[in-house]
Amino acid sequence: MSGSSSEDEIAGDHVFYRDRPEWKDIQPIPQDEEDPVVAIDYSPQFTDVFDYFRAVVKKGEKSKRALKLTQDAVKLNPANYTVWQYRREILMELAEDLQAELNFVGGVILKQPKNYQVWQHRRILVEWLKDPSQEKNITECAINKDAKNYHAWQHRQWVVKKFSLYEGELDFTEKLIEIDVRNNSAWNHRYFTIKNSTGFTEAVCRSEIDFTLKNIQKAKENESSWSYLRGLMLHNNEGLSGNEDITSFCEQLYESGNRSIFLLSNIIDMCKEQANKNCKDPKYPLNRGINLCEELATKLDIIRANYWNYIGDNLRKLLS
Repeated sequence: MSGSSSEDEIAGDHVFYRDRPEWKDIQPIPQDEEDPVVAIDYSPQFTDVFDYFRAVVKKGEKSKRALKLTQDAVKLNPANYTVWQYRREILMELAEDLQAELNFVGGVILKQPKNYQVWQHRRILVEWLKDPSQEKNITECAINKDAKNYHAWQHRQWVVKKFSLYEGELDFTEKLIEIDVRNNSAWNHRYFTIKNSTGFTEAVCRSEIDFTLKNIQKAKENESSWSYLRGLMLHNNEGLSGNEDITSFCEQLYESGNRSIFLLSNIIDMCKEQANKNCKDPKYPLNRGINLCEELATKLDIIRANYWNYIGDNLRKLLS
């Protein structure tokens, strides 16, 4: 673990705890590793800080100096759950300034944006403070660095739902989708926002269908937008095959020679949908779906041939 940027950060001005007069009353506790197969090469700073941290935890000391010790420990290993948990216990015991702590963990997050523990610590602070005012901004900063940062998205969805901060979320996802139409996280957040705010009303579905079809047109092989379209129609009684905008769009794509796996999959679903509705003169007959399954299995998506053969067999059962 030696040589990390976090260790370099404190190494220059680090005064070993064993050399600090105010810590003479604490007996450090070394890590208990009996005959390790491969010993971890801890740096001297790391060993010093965590030996004293173990001693403080054993003693149960919750003081200003213990809080500073946890800060050094966090810099060395921000993924250590025990350090963050003990730090929270000290914060509560001493009634420390939680806003200052929020600023501190914000700085750690910007350096360690994919670390679960730092986001969890921040979430607890926000719950204690009941103040979500900075959360959209910090998640946006993390998402701008990595648009698919799971922890940042999870935190954003939590804070949006917890404090009903849905305003502006559709615009936020639209901006990200404009940058990268394949950003599945942005599509997922868009669905999450509508589901938990306005709901999928008829007007919302119409607007979202239009938005989605325009984005499919930009990238016809993009699974995210096709999946979003399918999700929309789960909330619409007319289904995929009953919406003229969708059927017209799909047929135009098909007639133009497009053979996207997701387009064909959609048409197959339309065939099955109309069969289940017992349409007397279906626009999407089962035979068409069966033929498309065969085309996918033998030419267009051979790697998933077994899957398409299975779907085709199910359609044949419906036909019979």
